[in-house]
Order: sequence, then structure tokens, then C-alpha cells
Amino acid sequence: MRVFVTGVKGQLGHDVMNELAKRGHEGIGVDIEEMDITDAESVRKVITEANPDVVIHCAAWTAVDLAEDDDKKEKVHQVNAVGTENIAKVCHDLDCKMIYISTDYVFDGQGTRPWEPDDERHPLNVYGQTKCEGELAVEKWVKKFYIVRIAWVFGVNGKNFIKTMLNLGKTHDHLTVVDDQVGSPTYTYDLSRLLVDMAEKENYGRYHATNEGLCSWYEFACEIFKQAAEIDNQTPGVGGVFNIRRAGFDAGGEESQLGLGLLVQPFMLMRII
Repeated sequence: MRVFVTGVKGQLGHDVMNELAKRGHEGIGVDIEEMDITDAESVRKVITEANPDVVIHCAAWTAVDLAEDDDKKEKVHQVNAVGTENIAKVCHDLDCKMIYISTDYVFDGQGTRPWEPDDERHPLNVYGQTKCEGELAVEKWVKKFYIVRIAWVFGVNGKNFIKTMLNLGKTHDHLTVVDDQVGSPTYTYDLSRLLVDMAEKENYGRYHATNEGLCSWYEFACEIFKQAAEIDNQTPGVGGVFNIRRAGFDAGGEESQLGLGLLVQPFMLMRII
């Protein structure tokens, strides 16, 4: 099976390429240097030449807060919405599968239960809106599609909350972390195995994929430093502050959780340090 993967310099794309190699599949990985997804002609040329059976689209603008800046909004739209549609159109013409990585931010966080894949989308910020537009483009153009919504992702490659906390812990005795946002930390190694499973099958549709468990950012930070202490015996202080800010996907409890998660491994810090 030939699988074309975008965003291979990121933490998820990196692990997807490794998982494909483990299973004996041919992975064709690109990042912005090889293919600018906002350039429709480049997308068509590169993917058509690769002639894949499956495209796993990991590339995205993921800086949620920065996306709100007026001078960034059009760029975010071009990457997450237009870029995804460019890829979807080529997948349509090649009649290949497409796996689109989306986000919990397509919901408004105001529900009374964990979100299910077919719940109505109602994004509240620029990032969520552009990812929602990407989903709609995939559904419009691709017959054989998977939309996989993920949340709170961490991995060995690339930047993530764990690495940020550990780096801050080296220079700070005390940290302040919000505790009014709740989610499920999800390891890219586990997620990559699920995505390759999907590529090998034909159970198309929308899915939610997170590791098991639920915590706030504050609880996540505490667990990071707890496990770091067990590894190297150095634990900086962490302080929690209630309701100091609210993001686009913030309901302050189980309402924020993606339902029907497909991964079950708990968080283990020793995997990435």
C-alpha cells in the first residue's frame, strides 16, 4: 500500500511514517519544503506523481491562540481550509482514500455529555472554524474519507505541552496552570497505529480518537512533574489557578470530552523523555 503523508516534520506525521514502515507499507512523506498545501498546482502535481492509495493529511496550522491575530487569520484559512480542499480535490480525482486529522475545536464546548462524531459542529474561534471548513471540504470531495478528531496530542517529535512544562520547570520554581479546561492527553504513537489501521480498512466516516482518561491542564502538569520526578528526581512546583482564561473548547468538565475515543493507553511520560 502506498500512503502519502503530509506534515511529516510534526509529531504525528513523524510517527505515522514510522508505523507505515513497521508494517511494510510505502510511506511518501512531505512537508512544506516538498509541497505547499496552499498551492493547488503544487498539490496536484506532487500527489498525482506519487499516485497513493491513501492520503493521511496531518499538516495544519495548530497555533490556536496565534490564529486569532488579525494578520494571521487569512494564513490560517489558507492552510487549514483551502489547503485541505486542494488535497481533497486530488483525492477525488485519483479515487483514493483520505484521512483528515481534525480537532475538538469544531465544537463549542457547551454540551452536557462527551461529544460524539456526528454531533453538530459549531466552532467558536478561527482555528476551529478553519478546521471545520476543512472537514466540509473533505466530505464534499472525497468518497472514501475518514475524519479523525483528536485532542491534547503529544509525541517525541515536535512541540507539545509536556515539553513546554519540562522546559519551564528547568527555569522556574513555581508555575501557574489553568484548570478550567478538560481533555484527554493523547500519544501520537498510539494515534499513528490507529490511523494506519484505518488506512488498511474501509470503515469510512467521522471518528474521535483520544487516549483514555480525563484531566485539566493543571492536573496534566502535575502528572508530568510527578512522573519526571520519578525519572530524574527533580520536581519544580506547580500552582493551579481557577478560571483564569477560557478557550474555544472549554466547558469546564466532562462536557469538553470527545466521546467514543478509540485509544485506551494511559499517559506515560517515560515514552518521550
